[in-house]
Amino acid sequence: MDSGPQDDYDRRMNTQSTNVGNLVHVIGGGLAGSEAAWQLTQAGVPVMLHEMRPDRQTPAHQTDGFAELVCSNSLRADDHTANAVGLLHEEMRRMNSLIMRAADATRVPAGGALAVDREAFSARVHVALHGEHLLQIRRFEVTDLHKFDGETVIVASGPLTSDALSESIRSFTGAEQMAFFDAIAPIVYRDSIDFDQAWCQSRYDKGTGKDYINCAMDQDQYNAFIDALLDAEKQDFKDWEKDTPYFEGCLPIEVMAERGRETLTFGPMKPVGLTNPHAPDQRAHAIVQLRQDNKLGNLWNMVGFQTKLTYGEQKRVFRTIPGLENAQFARLGGMHRNTFIKSPKLLDETLRLKSHPHIRFAGQITGCEGYVESAAIGLLAGRFAAAERLGRDMVTPPATTALGALLGHVTGGAEADSFQPMNINFGLFPPADIDERPPELKGKRLKRGDRKKARKAAICARALKDLDGWVKGMPT
Repeated sequence: MDSGPQDDYDRRMNTQSTNVGNLVHVIGGGLAGSEAAWQLTQAGVPVMLHEMRPDRQTPAHQTDGFAELVCSNSLRADDHTANAVGLLHEEMRRMNSLIMRAADATRVPAGGALAVDREAFSARVHVALHGEHLLQIRRFEVTDLHKFDGETVIVASGPLTSDALSESIRSFTGAEQMAFFDAIAPIVYRDSIDFDQAWCQSRYDKGTGKDYINCAMDQDQYNAFIDALLDAEKQDFKDWEKDTPYFEGCLPIEVMAERGRETLTFGPMKPVGLTNPHAPDQRAHAIVQLRQDNKLGNLWNMVGFQTKLTYGEQKRVFRTIPGLENAQFARLGGMHRNTFIKSPKLLDETLRLKSHPHIRFAGQITGCEGYVESAAIGLLAGRFAAAERLGRDMVTPPATTALGALLGHVTGGAEADSFQPMNINFGLFPPADIDERPPELKGKRLKRGDRKKARKAAICARALKDLDGWVKGMPT
């Protein structure tokens, strides 16, 4: 009887485990795993990157590409002078991040945000990794961490870690994993949008000023939309999913609506900063925005419209939006379960499992939330593992940097018992004095309300200064 791919994989693992030299195993070809593998090879450390797709797919992925963007195509704000995620972008650029290289090379218009053509982005990462002579790629599912028998491993299996690998992780951690739901927004073909009603404009005219497609609603249209949204049929949860909490930063649009009829007008449908050229004298009650999803500009995703509505109901309800009456969908929204570990309890400051230090974790499975945050933790895991392999000191980034603040939250800054996934934000940084602002802002009299902006600028300026000092002090 012929053996299957898993049997072949098990045999290969058993024969390789005693003869791999400095090889580091990275499990998962998402953003974190791809970044970790890249950082290792750049340091001269050989890597075996394990990715189960296409041998086994996940409920959310559609391709077998590395660093596939499953939900949005946005890496969020790109301003490194006053925004925490923009600061993280800049720090990663200065750390030779593969993910940021690919994002910068494939960006599409998105106002002040960094959004990418998701297919071109994944292709860039794919080409870069396949070009590394120190990198081997294995397309089989890893189901048992015990097979690595003390070898250096980075688990970057992501929020959609398979059941078998999840069980293996539990056997090492001795703790139950937690889970939450994440959601996917629909994507619309541009040529199916009615521009006699819709128009192009960025909020407050940021970016090119025309980076988003906007669909306005008056109060009656908005109320009808909310009624349809609340009455629409939702997909059923499986029994094991029913007690899983949503992540507050990525709530389904119908869940937001359930919290109050006007909730969406203060969230993804807020009408501020935009003027409808079709009715310039009328203030919209709510506005739906769509963001470009690919370089060609023929695909646009509905910003903030992640949902658990059934496919049929999505088409019916979303076509009540002015301008989208004849919308054709390239992809409809959906929900998937994300898993993560109690990192503050389980991991040391260099992301090693305290009980089994040959195993590191990286990416969203550590409890960071977001594409950039996931890649950032992958970057750090790769660098820590490389330093360990090369006999160098593993110096963690200063807590004043975005990398250090995020790492600190994941590995001890948060309360383990109530630990929940979190995006990078200024609340994770030590306070900064306003006098630490960039030189061009010093000495200026601050108007009321500007002190908060000044503190953000000070945190960003200090972070980049401290990051540069940390990099210069690294052993070579």
